[in-house]
Amino acid sequence: MIPRDRAPFSAIVDRPPLELPGDARIIVWSIVNLEVWDISRAMARQVLPAPTGQLMLPDVPNWSWHEYGMRVGVWRFFDLFERLDVRPTLSVNARVCLDYERVAAQARDAGWEPMGHAYEQMPIHKIEDQKGMIQKSMDTLETFWGKRPIGWLGPGLTETFETPELLAEAGVKYIGDWVYDDEPTVISTAKGPLVTLPYSIELNDIPMMLVQHHEAEHFYRRCADAFDRLYAEGASRPRIMAIAIHPYISGQPFRIDYLERVYAHINRHPGVLHWNGAEIYDWYNAAAKVHP
Repeated sequence: MIPRDRAPFSAIVDRPPLELPGDARIIVWSIVNLEVWDISRAMARQVLPAPTGQLMLPDVPNWSWHEYGMRVGVWRFFDLFERLDVRPTLSVNARVCLDYERVAAQARDAGWEPMGHAYEQMPIHKIEDQKGMIQKSMDTLETFWGKRPIGWLGPGLTETFETPELLAEAGVKYIGDWVYDDEPTVISTAKGPLVTLPYSIELNDIPMMLVQHHEAEHFYRRCADAFDRLYAEGASRPRIMAIAIHPYISGQPFRIDYLERVYAHINRHPGVLHWNGAEIYDWYNAAAKVHP
């Protein structure tokens, strides 16, 4: 099925508003992305272009740049979220549990929610056995965390037309690839429905600072502006705001302060819920009764 067949168009103003507990008016969904970049392949992205534009393998400088995030940058995230008492969603390549067991164990022990993010970082379209990869990813995370994840985010948000069926078959309940709303929605598959949660491409450090080449201060300004508008709208209709970060980008020493400012701005407001993906799914599913 093409996307329109899975999810008919729905204007947000035509739906009954959802209700949050107490006086809450906005959910902030924090997502940390941890990946494995295999040195034998081209890197997922580059901060340093290849000389004369000709890609060379192995790509040591860009591999090392990503490696900094796992050795250093991610620990700034652990420190930040511990101080905030926030347990984010961890969008994680399952191979992280093997290649970076120390990092994965820290996230597990801190109570971060694992969300499937393929086995290693590469587009879904280039994986020959997509069904086997999804199953291997979910099984690996279940073994390491002691519980099976219910969420999935494709690497680079990539999907093929058959991916939703394969995810539903593997036990996935929610996905973050469909960034088309401020609320959860439901898409149909031949293996049962999936809930979409409003992940973000715009409030995401990759496109903002690596593709559009904005300074770190712009990340703070854009997140604060988005929060202010969604918070105001949340007075009459609750909203969800996702913030997506990567340790080799936002975990850099010249950027981490601006990420900290984002949460300082958010937490000056009452009625904010910091929920992970499983908590958002449970809240929505209780109302919409998508899954038994």
